[in-house]
Amino acid sequence: MKIGKRTPLWEIAFAYCLDLGVGDPEVIPHPVVIMGKAIEKLERYLRKNTGSHKAKEERAGKILAGTLAAGTFMTSKLGLFLLKKKAPKTGRALEIWLLSQCLATKGLTDAALAVYEKLAQNDLEGARTKVSFIVGRDTAFLSEEGVTKAAVETVAENFSDGVAAPLFYMMLGGAPLALTYKAINTMDSMVGYKNEKYLHFGRGAAKLDDAANYLPSRLSALCWIAGAALTGQDWKNAFKIWKRDRRNHASPNSAQTESTCAGALNLELAGPAYYFGEYYDKPTIGDPGRKIEAEDIPRAVSCMRASALAALFAFGTGKLILYKIFDKRK
Repeated sequence: MKIGKRTPLWEIAFAYCLDLGVGDPEVIPHPVVIMGKAIEKLERYLRKNTGSHKAKEERAGKILAGTLAAGTFMTSKLGLFLLKKKAPKTGRALEIWLLSQCLATKGLTDAALAVYEKLAQNDLEGARTKVSFIVGRDTAFLSEEGVTKAAVETVAENFSDGVAAPLFYMMLGGAPLALTYKAINTMDSMVGYKNEKYLHFGRGAAKLDDAANYLPSRLSALCWIAGAALTGQDWKNAFKIWKRDRRNHASPNSAQTESTCAGALNLELAGPAYYFGEYYDKPTIGDPGRKIEAEDIPRAVSCMRASALAALFAFGTGKLILYKIFDKRK
């Protein structure tokens, strides 16, 4: 087996740098936007004959999950194969671009620091508006502490599904597998709610997302601990809180990186919050070692970026080791 037959490491590294430098230009349609439109159309079509029948809703939701995941993989795989065959350089350039669009290091950094800038200007209303773009909770009445906590938690949680998990899947299967993961993640963010509308229809998407994130989220936590060490944060406490609080969330994956972030910064995160006007009594993560402050946002961002480098190095090393093992067996 030759490495050239699969996505080379240099392409993934190039895509990583491209994301850091360029991010997601608004002038170019983002794959996630296309996925979102596909999800909306599929949902409308599949709901036509479900009525309020719970079993039919759940079945339709499972069809949505399977169709989108399989369709994304096959379409991107076949499309890139045909393009590379006809125009190898163009095909390779497109794959690198698609890989970069699966990553959100710059987007997450910019969004979090935009909240920090508003707080630094004592513009609480502006900070609430900025944080509302990146969190699902109600933000209209958040205090400065609440806004800061929301931003820090978002950086930690989205490191897994916005950076580390895409890196993990692109190491395994290049752009097609990374895009498939993003499709699953996007679908969960759109229909995976436990409310009246999506409790049954969104169950398939939510379970598929849980499965897709199970291993990457745990690897992400270890990468965050490494990032804490690289940035001079309390990596030992990050490991301690991770072991203790990594299950303090309704999702089996979300508290993995939140707990390491809380430990690294010696903070207490999570806890009760309002979503769509409804109160949720969520458990806390971490210890109340000190009061959270606006400066914790750039601290979390710094750790996230270092953790991304740790993930790139660790997953890349794993990829090379696997290639050597398969080469020897062949």
